[in-house]
Amino acid sequence: MIRIGIDIGGTFTDFALWDGDRAGYTAVHAMKMPSTPPDFARGVQDGLEVLLAEGRIAAGDPMLIVHGTTVSTNAVIERSGPPLALLVTAGFRDLLDVARLRVDRPVDLFARRALPIIPRRMVFEIDERILADGSIDRALDTAEVVTAARAALAQGAAAIAVCFLHAYRNPVHEAQAAAAIRAALGPVDVVLSHAVWPQQSEYERASAALLNAYARRALSGYLAALEAWIARRLPQARLLVTKSNGGVMAAAEATRMPIHTLLSGPAAGVTAARTLGAMLGEANLLTMDMGGTSTDISLIRDGAIMVSHDGRVGDFPLMMPVTAIEAIGAGGGSIAWRDGPVLKVGPRSAGARPGPACYGKGGTQPTVSDAYVLCGYLREDMPLAGGLALRRDLAEAVIAPLAAAIGRTAEAAAEAIIAVATANMLANALPFIARLGVAPAELTLMIFGGAGAIHGPLLAAEIGIGRVVVPRLASVFCGYGCLVSDLRYDVIRTVHGRSLAAADVVAAYAALKAEAEAWLAAQARAAVPGYEYAADVRYVGQSFDVAARISAEAAQAGDLGAIAASFHAEHNRLYGHAHPGQEIEIIALRLRIEGALPQPGAVALPPGAEPAVPRLVRARFDGAERDVDLHDWARLPPGWSAPGPLLVAQETATVVVPPGFSATIGVFGDLILERS
Repeated sequence: MIRIGIDIGGTFTDFALWDGDRAGYTAVHAMKMPSTPPDFARGVQDGLEVLLAEGRIAAGDPMLIVHGTTVSTNAVIERSGPPLALLVTAGFRDLLDVARLRVDRPVDLFARRALPIIPRRMVFEIDERILADGSIDRALDTAEVVTAARAALAQGAAAIAVCFLHAYRNPVHEAQAAAAIRAALGPVDVVLSHAVWPQQSEYERASAALLNAYARRALSGYLAALEAWIARRLPQARLLVTKSNGGVMAAAEATRMPIHTLLSGPAAGVTAARTLGAMLGEANLLTMDMGGTSTDISLIRDGAIMVSHDGRVGDFPLMMPVTAIEAIGAGGGSIAWRDGPVLKVGPRSAGARPGPACYGKGGTQPTVSDAYVLCGYLREDMPLAGGLALRRDLAEAVIAPLAAAIGRTAEAAAEAIIAVATANMLANALPFIARLGVAPAELTLMIFGGAGAIHGPLLAAEIGIGRVVVPRLASVFCGYGCLVSDLRYDVIRTVHGRSLAAADVVAAYAALKAEAEAWLAAQARAAVPGYEYAADVRYVGQSFDVAARISAEAAQAGDLGAIAASFHAEHNRLYGHAHPGQEIEIIALRLRIEGALPQPGAVALPPGAEPAVPRLVRARFDGAERDVDLHDWARLPPGWSAPGPLLVAQETATVVVPPGFSATIGVFGDLILERS
């Protein structure tokens, strides 16, 4: 079966195509198409039409299309969704405004608290109460619920979210509220917090319910239109959508629970990195995905993707498990500017339109990509993906005024822009690595994205990482990540406040496993399941908990001692200390199920012929221009090696090998850089 991964970026839409009858990873075909904001679906359709026209796919072929989408994310960040309403327990109307009472930027004197996603007038109190143990203190008055819902709809609400106190423990009142609204008012879109994510923390749970309702209105129409087009043009194709946890789900599930797509694009790239890292024997990776607008970094440790339970999208928390990603406001389109005498880069970006000046599409401000052109890393005689020709004269024209203001030549100013962008990345990457308890020297940097192959080696030289992997599919790596993602589903059971015996743990995990298997069966019957067990644990009196992974044997036996030992070990790894004699409490039990889907395997390239003779070009390193070799990546056989500085170019990416590094072509055609 043909499998196609598609990832939409701010500048390009990436495609990775694998014919299951051919060889593995080395046979994956890469293609980039310009993104088409605001109608991103058109870029997807245009790319599939190109694949049809080239004969790489046929309309009647059975195929799996795995799509990463930014539609829901953009709706939340831009706050472009419809009006919503929220029903809460009486006394908690200010839940969204109070939030967590923490200052996000304590050193910023001008910081302001983010406005809630809905105004206070759209929050309605319902006189009901369920206690922390799940018992009912005050029964729900369904007539009051219907009255509140009717008032919300009269004020223009397109959907109603419900978040009652302690519904994670006992959801009966939320279920009764939904049934009453639909019985009295018809097919109203009602989102229940316990159905989205049944965990304590009312603010985060209410936010999750609202985000799901918000994203659903944005994504459902988009997916419906895309599925209709696919059904017409590719009748044997099935559409899957990527998830924030690095997995995939059916399009119908994405329409029902679009909250799981909010961070899906960057997560696909990390999934791809883990897959390739396993092929190369690289278990500890720092991933760097640099596109036109931003750079995302993440960590893979001992072959496992780091997971976060406190992610954010825009101004709002996302407490379900997501791939741990740090976003940095630096990309190829980041705008360079002057703050008094200080040169700064980002966070504003030229975006897809007009884009950097060197694209020749009307850009009038200096960007990182323009700096690449003046430094010789990108060239006029080497068009970008999609045939986009670059113009050095336009890049020089926008950088020249900035250069004059700081008293440098245009080329020296371009190198300074790149240095500032690198410093921005360094300032974010080092704390991120430190928080996860890892030393840079232990890591290999895997870089991808349209600009990652240029900037990644420069960051590695600054951060102290001695080994860099540039995948052969670097510029479409998130598309490749969609292609190699498996079905993945997370479930949780909150047990905080209960005295747990082994039998309670066994029963809880059995219920979680049954729920997860039912989800997997609804997605794809042929998927082979795998399970990961974890528990959220803390010392009694501690204000935060730690997610500790436990073995399947310990989970199925309810081994409380094994859970405690895993927690102490993880606490020691993260914070440098543990207290095995101190009392602990288990907050929640977690289970992740994965259903394996067909994907390309590790098939090495055959020995190649002698590499082509490189051509000599001018590029700027360490403050001076010099002659360097420019190699054609496609004509370099496995085992080829050369010292930097040099450039290696392919149709969709250019790699900068800085001084002090050597470059080698690996067995799968990837470029591996080693510090000399």
